[in-house]
Amino acid sequence: MLQCTPIQQSDRFVPDGLIAGEMGSFHGYTMYSFLFQERQCRVVVPNKAAEGNPWLWRARFFGHHPEVDLALLERGFYVAYIDVADLYGSPAAVQLWNEFYELLNSRYLFANKVALEGMSRGGLSVFNWAAENAEKVACIYVDAPVCDIKSWPGGLADGMGSKEDWQKCLAAYNFTEEEAKEYNQNPINKVEPLVEKEIPLLVVSGDDDQVVPYSENAQIMVEQYEKLGGKVKAIIKKGEGHVHGLPNPRPIIQFILKHTREHLPS
Repeated sequence: MLQCTPIQQSDRFVPDGLIAGEMGSFHGYTMYSFLFQERQCRVVVPNKAAEGNPWLWRARFFGHHPEVDLALLERGFYVAYIDVADLYGSPAAVQLWNEFYELLNSRYLFANKVALEGMSRGGLSVFNWAAENAEKVACIYVDAPVCDIKSWPGGLADGMGSKEDWQKCLAAYNFTEEEAKEYNQNPINKVEPLVEKEIPLLVVSGDDDQVVPYSENAQIMVEQYEKLGGKVKAIIKKGEGHVHGLPNPRPIIQFILKHTREHLPS
């Protein structure tokens, strides 16, 4: 059985007695913080879990623009997070996600199919994990997502990139820069398994994003989805840069609810 090591031991648990950790609050909801495989994790618990224990898996920037997370918590979803930001969606990140999924699904009894939420570099983990675990994904919502390490942090085309993150990214993948340039297992190369499993995709991006250019990242995903006949919707924010969220998040919330309910008990 996978082991969960709390940051601080606590004798307070959610009612089913499964989730343990340092108890805190997330906008009024109970949140448990703990270490798993030496990674910081968080699980936020709804006041009353919906039947089937649906959940939203946030890949990056926990707590940033929480409107969608809060709306789903209100509707009985759990919200989960494991910090793999320094791994840039590498195989090591995917393996940690595999183990965290096993913990939440097998030990904590979360739903078999999860809604994925990826902001910025979170897109790398979301798409790379989903491509290898498509049968476990209900839907994908990404917001200004990175879909190619050459674009960010590499900055090898029109994007600004990040020199510091690029070096960390190369180390995470154990690549030289030349190997990274030739790498063909980025999310933009992995659309087909997502479409084959009919995973719905929602993209929210600004068309003036200089950090993670839409044309080098999500646009490629959207165009491939459309070409292959996949279920995809893109909400493009005119004149906006690398900012997240929508003034009215209702389209995102409705998208996730629609495509998770299909896999839950009626």
